[in-house]
Amino acid sequence: MRIAVLASHGGTTLQAVLDACAAKTLNATVVLVISNNSNAGALARARAHDIPTRHLSSATHTDAEELDQAVCAALTEAKADYVVLGGYMKKLGPQTLKVFRNRILNTHPALLPKFGGHGFYGRRVHAAVLDAGERVTGATVHFVDGEYDTGPILGQVRVPIHATDDVAAVEDRVKRAEQRLLIATLQALSSG
Repeated sequence: MRIAVLASHGGTTLQAVLDACAAKTLNATVVLVISNNSNAGALARARAHDIPTRHLSSATHTDAEELDQAVCAALTEAKADYVVLGGYMKKLGPQTLKVFRNRILNTHPALLPKFGGHGFYGRRVHAAVLDAGERVTGATVHFVDGEYDTGPILGQVRVPIHATDDVAAVEDRVKRAEQRLLIATLQALSSG
């Protein structure tokens, strides 16, 4: 299975995928990494593994339609079977969503549909979960559609919240669970 990863920051999700591929727990190859941030750590991680990279953003394509076309073309040229959004902080355009329908996966650090949607990302999610007094949170992997966090859910994993937890503790525990869930979901997809 050929995987492309889109990431905006450090690339910890990308690293989890690379580690799983190297350990043979995921029968896949990362064939492209795209970032909307030219200084993203994900691009450096990819280059360290000799994976082709692309910086595609409003800085490289001021027109949203042209940016969408560029992202779609890069994914198509890489012959990506699946696309993973690993901390990618931009909404994909309609052409990319159409061409790669039911082949774009997103990870979300909560049990959707709770704590999802526009504005719910990163530590904001964990803070909202704690503020709501939840005792259990989790992670979700879902296909991407035209809205934030509303695509078909492929898998979820529950993560307990302890009375002494702060945002950082919840974030760390959920991130590890999220990465394991993503790898298991990708492996299930690669197995047919």
